[in-house]
Amino acid sequence: GYKLVLLNSCVKHELAGSPYNDRRNSCENVVKHIAAKHPEAHFDTLRDCTWEQLEEVKAEIGEEDYKRAHFVLGEKDRVLAVCDALNAGDYETVGKKMYETHEGLSKEYEVSCEELDFLNDIAKENGVTGSRIMGGGFGGCTINLVKEELYDQFIADAKAKYSAKYGKEPKVIDVVISDGSRKIC
Repeated sequence: GYKLVLLNSCVKHELAGSPYNDRRNSCENVVKHIAAKHPEAHFDTLRDCTWEQLEEVKAEIGEEDYKRAHFVLGEKDRVLAVCDALNAGDYETVGKKMYETHEGLSKEYEVSCEELDFLNDIAKENGVTGSRIMGGGFGGCTINLVKEELYDQFIADAKAKYSAKYGKEPKVIDVVISDGSRKIC
């Protein structure tokens, strides 16, 4: 079986400006450029755009906007792949997509931080099935999909290595998996 566990980095980086608004503006700018090339189509958000359309405007939008949009389209594909994998009970694919999401959030969307990347690396080193940023990033937690037999060693290693590097242990929060919210009559 598997366990889900959050590792709280116990850091929250204060950021100048509004990084979330910057990313939203990047995505809206890309949609505006794509829409200008395709007046016959209707685009509410970047999710309505295709990979081909993104490539069409790559030269016009600048590297940062391109990276942000590339992450969003990749994440759309990953979410659909994870839905299929969950329905099939394929947790290895779910885990692989979690790592891909973390990589995208770190390198393309740039909302990770050193501490979260460090925890993600420890997860990989310990054979954890999947690990990624949970929430808005810039600190906070990673969420980890861990085989039960690897759990104790992973937690011990994460605590020891994180403490040695940052002078404090990550906080361990076990997640209880349930059927989710539903109406009770």
